Amino acid sequence: MMNWTQILLVIIFILMVAVFVVPIGFYFWISYRDARQKEHAVLRNYPVLGRIRYIVEKIGPELRQYLFLNNEEGKPFSRNQYESIVKSGKYKERITSFGSERPFEESGFFIKNAMFPTQREELRIVQQPKISTYLYKIDNEKLLSRKEHSEKADVDPYYLSEHDQIIIGKGRCMKPFHVKGLIGQSAMSYGSLGKNAITALSNGLGLAGGTWMNTGEGGLSSHHLKGNVDIIAQIGPALFGYRTDDGEFSWERFKVKSEIEQIKAFEIKLAQGAKIRGGHVEAEKVTPEIAEIRSVPPWTMIDSPNRFRQFHDTKGLLDFVEQLREIGGKPVGIKIVVGNREEVEQLVKTMAQEEKVPDFITVDGGEGGTGATYQELADGPGLPLYTALPITHEMLKKYDLRNHVKLIASGKLVTPEKMAYALCLGADLINTARAFMISVGCIMAQTCHSNTCPVGVATTDPNREKALVIEEKMYRVCNYVISTREGLFNLAGAAGLSSPTEFNENHLMFRTSNGQLYSGKEYMQGLIKPSIDQINL
Repeated sequence: MMNWTQILLVIIFILMVAVFVVPIGFYFWISYRDARQKEHAVLRNYPVLGRIRYIVEKIGPELRQYLFLNNEEGKPFSRNQYESIVKSGKYKERITSFGSERPFEESGFFIKNAMFPTQREELRIVQQPKISTYLYKIDNEKLLSRKEHSEKADVDPYYLSEHDQIIIGKGRCMKPFHVKGLIGQSAMSYGSLGKNAITALSNGLGLAGGTWMNTGEGGLSSHHLKGNVDIIAQIGPALFGYRTDDGEFSWERFKVKSEIEQIKAFEIKLAQGAKIRGGHVEAEKVTPEIAEIRSVPPWTMIDSPNRFRQFHDTKGLLDFVEQLREIGGKPVGIKIVVGNREEVEQLVKTMAQEEKVPDFITVDGGEGGTGATYQELADGPGLPLYTALPITHEMLKKYDLRNHVKLIASGKLVTPEKMAYALCLGADLINTARAFMISVGCIMAQTCHSNTCPVGVATTDPNREKALVIEEKMYRVCNYVISTREGLFNLAGAAGLSSPTEFNENHLMFRTSNGQLYSGKEYMQGLIKPSIDQINL
């Protein structure tokens, strides 16, 4: 039987083996193996250091996001923008202190504040009925511990007054779409996002009211309908949800969709900012349920066509719009990405000549997001929103169609001031997608295409989806919408307006990095042409 001295010696021996022998053995094994492999040159010469390099490279995005980039440097969204969305959703709070971190020395837009702003009670806001939601309260926050709880709260909704409500399809549709809030969810498909994310968005948006949910090109699912939310149903080039078994457009299926009460409008997707092509979904995300909705085989990779095969020019597009409106009785719009001024003018000119006009046009900037696309298509084609939007707005004015078409702006509009800039540049309504992803838990891991989303948002893997608790995240969605609407009213008051619907180019200034100042009108007319990095997106 061993005595305590012997036991101690054995323990010391085991520790020495663990501390010295095992690492040395591991080192020689790695060196021997990597020095003989042929795939990685750096590992042949530096087996261990090369391994360390690959590890650091792998965790590099997280290191930059959380440690090395300052609060305004992150891409596609800065830390400040991300935290603003999260705080709006959890606490319905956007209060900051001490001073702004905006780089004021750089070029960018500014809202013209009035010498005598509008008082809160003078704003045209409808604050009834109150919305019952849940807000988080922090009990205790320390370096290594954080305690908080959620409390039920009745909050103001910040609806537009009846006078300011946006009406899409007025005078042309049997069932025009009345909108009493300026902010809605941009197109995000079921399949790109999982069912828990779609359901949480539907419930939260329905609770907030005065907003809408775009189905994305993946088609309508039962999860979109679970919340009492208004829906814009998107029709993409692959016709998911509207196709026959042989891939042609099914007017019968469209008619069925048009009779669903929650669907308020249809959107024909010609392009998306980060894609400029048909959508892409990896095979592992195409579950049997998604495959049935899209009329495709399950567990197969989906690449949508680059464009519709049902029409080949602007006239054919407008004829298709007219048919959809006539058969469905609801507003029909188109989603575009502006590539150049001439093409937009040709579109609008044909609309005027043919007297066939979509009820709305969604302008998506080239900086918009997507669940999956090729790098060159995300970075290369498509003008940024703050350039594309004025072009479209001015062309509609030139051909006397501006009062007949509503403009919806989309592309990195996640905070109230960015949305206000878009309203000044011609938008009637605002779409945002990634802000809503963040509100349901997205941490910007940028793995949307791989079905390995760590927080259960952009995945159809049931083991990962369970991380997203619908009953908790739906309130964050609701709070984000309400908080952001409140922010728009705050900016309207600062500009001396009674409602954010009154924003136009006269309430915008653009300052260059060398101090030159231009009016919003000069910017709209193209008298200055800042690059994407100058306009403070």
